[in-house]
Amino acid sequence: MSASTPAIVALAKAGVEYAVHSYGHDRRSTDYGAEAVDAMADHGFAAEQIFKTLIVDADGSLAVAVVPVPQKLSLKAVARALGASKAVMADAAKASRTTGYVLGGVSPVGQKTTLPTVVDETVILWDTILCSAGRRGLEIELSPDDLVAVTAAVVAPVAA
Repeated sequence: MSASTPAIVALAKAGVEYAVHSYGHDRRSTDYGAEAVDAMADHGFAAEQIFKTLIVDADGSLAVAVVPVPQKLSLKAVARALGASKAVMADAAKASRTTGYVLGGVSPVGQKTTLPTVVDETVILWDTILCSAGRRGLEIELSPDDLVAVTAAVVAPVAA
């Protein structure tokens, strides 16, 4: 795969073992997670094994929440995991500016500004998981332990 994104560069630099999977992104699609699930199902991946990256504003500071695509994020739980009193979804433009990624292609890895990260506890159920590689239509497969280590994430029950 010749694709290179900041996420892929960061994983290579960290010496993390990973695989990149690509699929044809439909520019009309706005449900990026469902599109990834549909595409990766053809490669044997379960929907719950594919994680989406969400940017939240927790007490005025941006943070990252990584949850399985089929599940919703519990804002109360992510606030608790971050030690904040409240969390809301971040402004889309601010999230893109801060991470350096476009919505639908936000990776938890290789962000322009490193943000506190919380990964849902279900990540430990899998030998490998998928998350965005930093571009729509591009997924990274890596071990949950490597994702947690490279992002310095907290693992907590944040999916609803």
